[in-house]
Amino acid sequence: MKEFEIAVKIGREIPEAELKAAASKALGVKLDNLGHIEIVRRSVDARQDILYRYRIQAYRKGEEFVPFKVDPYQDVHGAEPVIVIGAGPAGMFASLKLLQRGFKPIVLERGKDVERRKVDMAKLSTDGVLDPDSNYCYGEGGAGAFSDGKLFTRSSKRGDIREVLHQLVAFGAHPDILIDAHPHIGTDRLPEIVKNIRKCIEDHGGEYHFDSRVTDIEPGFTVSCGDTVYKASKVILASGHSARDIYEIFQRKGWAIEAKGFALGVRVEHPQWMINQIRYHGKYQPFMPTAEYSFVQQVEERGVFSFCMCPGGILVPSSTEEGTVVLNGMSNAARNSKWANSGVVVQIEPGDQPAEYTGPFALMDFQRDIERKMYEYASTHGGKHPFTAPAQRMKDFCRGIVSKDLPKTSYHPGALSSPLHELLPEHVSMRLRRAFPQVDRQMHGYYTNDALLLGTESRTSSPVRLPRNPETLEHVDVPGLYPCGEGAGYAGGIVSSALDGINCAEHIGK
Repeated sequence: MKEFEIAVKIGREIPEAELKAAASKALGVKLDNLGHIEIVRRSVDARQDILYRYRIQAYRKGEEFVPFKVDPYQDVHGAEPVIVIGAGPAGMFASLKLLQRGFKPIVLERGKDVERRKVDMAKLSTDGVLDPDSNYCYGEGGAGAFSDGKLFTRSSKRGDIREVLHQLVAFGAHPDILIDAHPHIGTDRLPEIVKNIRKCIEDHGGEYHFDSRVTDIEPGFTVSCGDTVYKASKVILASGHSARDIYEIFQRKGWAIEAKGFALGVRVEHPQWMINQIRYHGKYQPFMPTAEYSFVQQVEERGVFSFCMCPGGILVPSSTEEGTVVLNGMSNAARNSKWANSGVVVQIEPGDQPAEYTGPFALMDFQRDIERKMYEYASTHGGKHPFTAPAQRMKDFCRGIVSKDLPKTSYHPGALSSPLHELLPEHVSMRLRRAFPQVDRQMHGYYTNDALLLGTESRTSSPVRLPRNPETLEHVDVPGLYPCGEGAGYAGGIVSSALDGINCAEHIGK
């Protein structure tokens, strides 16, 4: 087998004759001696001509090609139960792995199933009615189900990402995610995939219990959801990055918990046509993929970076508590809205917070107070919706000027012209003000007053870590309890969370 690359202009397929000729040349054999040809990666190259670059594996005739296969799911009716707290990516893929290893997953989800969850999110965006257990963060599928479905993790250190991607395809995702350098599924397609995963788990003997917020965990294990009690000898805790009440259970029990760095900043929204022109150097055509971007800057020894970029997307309210303003972005599969949005955030490390914030919840309390500050400003300065976002044009933000007016936004609750540069912590605001002009050197036209900054983007990851044994993945104080995914501080995104869930389930299988 040998790998090689082939470039094709966007808008045309790879001609079969051209593909075979390139494979024949790479292997140094005649066409008659070619075996299997596999496309393993596709990426966009916009440096000169706009191209798709394909990475190809070519095999000689008689050389074995072994396709990737997912282990079969076992019937686990009557098998040993394992409690899985949370039905986000970590919880879902942990449950699938438990099926493969012959254990019965009992999934406890504080929120609602994905269809009922949509109703609550519509009420939140339109009427400002927040259900603290069913929103853009909580419910079946987790926060990732209503974002963009980005599957960007390509690192192999956590495990074989093909297991996640192939299962997603089996449950309804487009096969292109198997080869795209920046694969995504789309918010409009993810709910059906999430439902298909649940059906698979239930059909094989697993259980789902919605509207089941965990109120207590006792070693042994007895897990309480109000008056309802579930028992098992193993628990996978995959509660997500916003489950503050779970952390409070750990504090009450005296189990180890520690502050962890996160990132804080704003959501930046540009017209999508502008990002298309910047990224394709003025050569964008409607048949080309909607342009995206990413960047990392270093300002005063802290990273400033784009996060969860949603091309052709919209902004949504992601608060999980009354009296706070939190934003996130989402895109449908077609990525066809008029706007592009991305989190642009500053790295926050323990010690960066004011001195009054102490203990393991220091950064969590700091995070919450910034979210409340955004809410209080908007609600007392004319915000017409409970989750109106303080906002400022980009150049005005950098110059410390309150914007006289604001461009149109995809954010349904609306934006309010505000001194966002003052509402953010000074060390965050300062680094953002320096970073935006620097980004313009890489993407000329990015730094513009046609871009809107909205506050706040604060749920990039958990500000708390639940320490675990690196060998067994069990919590250091509670054998048999496996902290998992973003909420435990060990992942950041759909794929890394899914892989962490798989790894925890594999340790139980051992």
